[in-house]
Amino acid sequence: MPTRASVPTRASVKRFVRRQAMRAAYRTDLHRPLDPDLAVYGAYWNRGVACNPAAIHAKARELAPHIRGVWVVSSRHRDRMPAGVPYVIEGSRPYWRAMATATYLVNNSSFPGGFTKRPGQRYLQTHHGTPLKTMGLDQRAYPALARKTDFAKILAHVGQWDVSLSANPHSTEVWDRVYPGAYERFDVGYPRNDTYSTATVEDIARIRAELGIAERQTALLYAPTHRDYRDGFVPDLDPGRLASELGPDYVLLVRAHYFYGRPAVLGPTGAGRVVDVTGHPRVEELCLAADALIADYSSLIFDYACLDRPIVVHAPDWAAYRATRGTYFDLLSGRPGDTPGRVTTTPAELTDVFRTGEWRSPEAAALRTAFRERFCPYDDGRAAERVVRRFFAPSL
Repeated sequence: MPTRASVPTRASVKRFVRRQAMRAAYRTDLHRPLDPDLAVYGAYWNRGVACNPAAIHAKARELAPHIRGVWVVSSRHRDRMPAGVPYVIEGSRPYWRAMATATYLVNNSSFPGGFTKRPGQRYLQTHHGTPLKTMGLDQRAYPALARKTDFAKILAHVGQWDVSLSANPHSTEVWDRVYPGAYERFDVGYPRNDTYSTATVEDIARIRAELGIAERQTALLYAPTHRDYRDGFVPDLDPGRLASELGPDYVLLVRAHYFYGRPAVLGPTGAGRVVDVTGHPRVEELCLAADALIADYSSLIFDYACLDRPIVVHAPDWAAYRATRGTYFDLLSGRPGDTPGRVTTTPAELTDVFRTGEWRSPEAAALRTAFRERFCPYDDGRAAERVVRRFFAPSL
């Protein structure tokens, strides 16, 4: 006899029936002709308009205005959609119709629900970072990761790609190994980084003003990445204390990783000189506003390097991070091309780097130059244009 817990509720039955009806309608839509002018975009598992897909969408509207772009967004993130941008809710009837009939698919992660890739559809995988940590099949060497990863699903997803975007030769080499497939390589740079070459002095001044940064203040951006071995946002520095120690000439912009799904918990704000920017819609604007980046292991390091502004690597848990996640090179080695600037491992060292001016010393600048040469060779402000002209070529 079934237990009370195992008896389906009316709501669960309704959800099941709805899913089945959607699937049946989707199978019918798969027999419809492809729409040669429809493109479906997605980013960060349906969190809204962002990253490389956003830059590609914007450039396609300029260079190929006949292409109708539609974004996939989850119902809980629909309030993030800018006014006037068409979208469909993941799992809805319009979503499945769009996935069945669009000729172009663009995503930096994956589309929800398991869609059937049709002959004639073109799928551009843009990715959303440069790999410092292990990715894809390389995660098999780390048991804690491998237990939570469906590698067959990864390979099936890769099998859908027609094009893989790369920001630099290092990324291309890694993607080829960890995501093996017959896709075409676009070694053209990241469209999301175009703004670092095209933003004007007026643009930067406007962004800083909107964030409340005074004209003569030095803004430091701290945006630590997710740790597989931690729960919740636990920063490796005390932003309020650092702001107090550096004084009123500095302001800290702190951004928690989107995996945590909530704002950074900051505590004391250093007399108001710590700003939680977790909810800011565009990390690119935060980078433009910042005079320097306090980095850990986030791929934001590689994007920020495009600006040729100081980077300080603060990495007190480097040994734990490498042991649990694995990395492709030693970020703390001090070798040109591997390390983008000064390295600190304690709060006192971090404070001293800014007090002494070492954060913008000639030695730090030389490291940054070598890092940029390795990881930003294609970033000239025209990556989105190159992608649009190649990917949408049949319709241009």
